[in-house]
This record gives sequence, C-alpha cells and structure tokens, in this order.
Amino acid sequence: MTSRCPVPVEQQPINEYQDVRESWFYSWAGRDLAGYLKPVIILWLLSWSFAGPIAATSFHPAKHPLLFGLSGMMGAFSLPILALVQLYIGWSHVGGRLRQQAVPYEESGWYDGQVWVKPEEVVSRDRLIVDYQVKPILRRIQKTFGVIAGLLAVGLVLWQFV
Repeated sequence: MTSRCPVPVEQQPINEYQDVRESWFYSWAGRDLAGYLKPVIILWLLSWSFAGPIAATSFHPAKHPLLFGLSGMMGAFSLPILALVQLYIGWSHVGGRLRQQAVPYEESGWYDGQVWVKPEEVVSRDRLIVDYQVKPILRRIQKTFGVIAGLLAVGLVLWQFV
C-alpha cells in the first residue's frame, strides 16, 4: 500500500495515527481507565497551585472555607480542560484524515498541493481504525467533558446555598 502511495510518509494518515497513538501526550487518551484518569487528576491537582492562591485572595480560607474550596476546585479544572481540548483536537484531526477518501498533501512544502485518492482497501482499513480506535477515544474525552461540566454545575448550585 505505501509503495503505491505518493503521499510523503509523514503525511500519510495511517502514519499520523501511529504518531499520535505513540506520542507521550496523546497516548494517554487511549490507556486503560486508571491510566487515562491519572493525568487528568494530576493536572487538576497541579492547577491548585494557581487556583488556590486566587481563591484565597477572594475568600479567606479561615473565614469562608466552603467558598474557598468551591472556587478553588472549580478554578483548578482549567488545566485539565485545556489538556482535554488539545487531546480532542489532535485525535479528531487524525480521525478526519483517516475518514477522508481523498488525502491532500504537500510534496515539497512549497505549496504544491496534491490530492491522493485512497484505494478501496485503504479506505476500508482506515474506517475500521476510526470506528474501533479513534471514535472510542473521542467518546471518552466527550464523557470526561460531561463529568467536568456536571461537577462545575454542582459547584455552582452549591455556591448558591453557601
């Protein structure tokens, strides 16, 4: 397949998929549940290093511990959200390239764009990869966004009663 493919190796969708799957950042979206959640939780905890002081200037922890805790927890979601957005964009881009039947590419990088129409066996292989590898990762990230949105909503509701 690759011998008949005129697309440079680094621009071939299957190789872009392999690169994303093996990269240190993007690979954690495809790990088991514990391996996936661990970086999200670590980023959330690291975010406390700037969310905590900001929350403390707004709500003194000794005087308003619940408001401090709620505002700090909600603010600490900023880094995990940014990381998840980047994960989603990267995996979505690769999935889009794999789904395409015609792949645009640059031969020399000098705006000499070409388009390669994938043979049917490559289209079938790439669709299987999207359906069984990429889409589950994108759904997992979407569910994580849903959980974070739910936690933020609960935080806002609790805020009203404090």
